[in-house]
Amino acid sequence: MGENFTHNEFSPEELERLDKQYIWHPFTQMKDWLRDTPLIIASGEGSYLIDVQGRRYLDGVSSLWVTVHGHRRAEIDQAIKEQLDRISHSTFLGLTHVNAIKLGQKLVESVSPDGNSSQKLAKVFYSDNGSTAVEVALKMAFQYWQQRQQCHPTKTRFISLVNGYHGDTIGSVSVGGVDLFHKIYHPLLFETIKVKAPYCYRCPWNQSYPACASKGIDQADCVQEMAETIQLYRGKVAAIVMEPLIQAAGGMLIFPPGYTHRVRELAAQHHILFIADEVATGFGRTGALFACHLEGVEPDIMSIAKGLTGGYLPLAATLTTQDVFDAFSAEYSEKKTFFHGHTYTANPLACAAALANLDIFRREGTVDRLQDKIAYLKEGLLHFQALKHVGDIRQLGFMVGIELVRNTDTKEAYPYEDKIGIKVIQEARRMGLIIRPLDNVIVLMPPLSVSKVELGRMLDITFDSIKKVTE
Repeated sequence: MGENFTHNEFSPEELERLDKQYIWHPFTQMKDWLRDTPLIIASGEGSYLIDVQGRRYLDGVSSLWVTVHGHRRAEIDQAIKEQLDRISHSTFLGLTHVNAIKLGQKLVESVSPDGNSSQKLAKVFYSDNGSTAVEVALKMAFQYWQQRQQCHPTKTRFISLVNGYHGDTIGSVSVGGVDLFHKIYHPLLFETIKVKAPYCYRCPWNQSYPACASKGIDQADCVQEMAETIQLYRGKVAAIVMEPLIQAAGGMLIFPPGYTHRVRELAAQHHILFIADEVATGFGRTGALFACHLEGVEPDIMSIAKGLTGGYLPLAATLTTQDVFDAFSAEYSEKKTFFHGHTYTANPLACAAALANLDIFRREGTVDRLQDKIAYLKEGLLHFQALKHVGDIRQLGFMVGIELVRNTDTKEAYPYEDKIGIKVIQEARRMGLIIRPLDNVIVLMPPLSVSKVELGRMLDITFDSIKKVTE
């Protein structure tokens, strides 16, 4: 037990009372919240969060998948402090500033490391969060086909995947596919074309991987359905939107190797833009700086956020090719401007944090140094196979999903109302680990800077929590 933090006149008990009186928390059933004792965070250090009573907790989900180099990383702290002495914010509409320019160059160099492709991502449009980065991508793709030199006014629709999650704004929800989150909003959404996504543990086509792709990924039913859908709607589709290699919020569902690359090829063959949502997968989470790099995929548009500032400040970006950009570059009288923007677009403080974040990646070789910890994590997860109610263990780099089931033989799921995932993370919290579930899937996504000792402790607590709750 550490020191007891107080905040002016507020005791921990008073803070709890005020929170319950005034605050509405995201993705939280507030009736449950009002019954429970909330965890109130006061500070952070490295891989740990510290509450108002001084208790320390390992941050097992990187504070919702954003913390990269740990809490209170000196270089990022210093970059923000130095920027505060210059300016905190100025509009990006009709103006520019040093940090945004430098960051734009760094991002283009990062997403296209070889720099050889004529279709490489070349332009950066800033926004504030992952949802808006996807919203920007959708609007760009739609407008691109309406005003490029060879106009295609019929290309107005989007293909996206069942179980996909792209954010919470109306456009990003429209291309999303998680019924638990999105179904209630259906009357508000624009119509999209949904394709069943690979979910190898519960294959929609009743196949088994890798046998399903024994003749090549092209022959797998998941690729066949995408190819058939593209063929059916050719001439009407503006873009395909998907998370590369893994559906994160959909349950940490990992695609068969080659699936993302093949979908990108199909899009190019049929003159459809390919939008890669790298909000969750970017900045080292998959074991590469960006998931697209793992399969040599070059999208037409890429949305990034979360780890962009190292987990410090809200900042997002949508990157496009020169070809997409050129469709918007015209005489003022033609009204081809991209009429979209945000008050805090390219905030200088956030850009300073992002520059420091990328500098740490480069200076310390973060991605290369991560590989040994990924192998350690993989080995540690093998022990979870001994648990009676672990149905599937999915890992891509530092992204892990452990699916809990009532019966491993039949894959029978726990009922939603049993709150199994919530009970597991509550037990983990009592043992000093903060994680969050996706229904019955327990998610682990630690900071990239986590030590092996800390990583081992996370695995031990998660194992013990699952065992205690389910057995």
